[in-house]
Amino acid sequence: MNEIKNNYVRFWIEEGILFNKFSTQIELNSQIVKELIELRHELSDGVFQYWCYDFTEVTSMPKEGRDYADKYGQEFLHASAAIVKSRIQSFIINIFIGLKNPKILFKAFIEKEDAVEWLNRIKQKNELNEGRIG
Repeated sequence: MNEIKNNYVRFWIEEGILFNKFSTQIELNSQIVKELIELRHELSDGVFQYWCYDFTEVTSMPKEGRDYADKYGQEFLHASAAIVKSRIQSFIINIFIGLKNPKILFKAFIEKEDAVEWLNRIKQKNELNEGRIG
């Protein structure tokens, strides 16, 4: 299975990177965040992923949605790159994440290509380190 979707989001894996795209603008309340995490876990099937998270259609994420994502949303991930609409959003998110000290590597970008490049660098570094250990 390389793709899974519901009424408002599509997830797919391409060249070892997990991607998502919302079909419309959306508010990520705790129920929707829970559904997204379950869908991502179903596609990942217990395998850790590098996720390029398209956040451009998200209109808001209330506190309960953020809290649920903080608690459960980092499972089965090596790193996550968020695509946002503006440099200001990117700056604010990166500062906020830096203060929170997440379980996984996380960074916001405005260009998908930059996000994928960052994820690929982390992926290559991890694969190199696994080769040294194994």
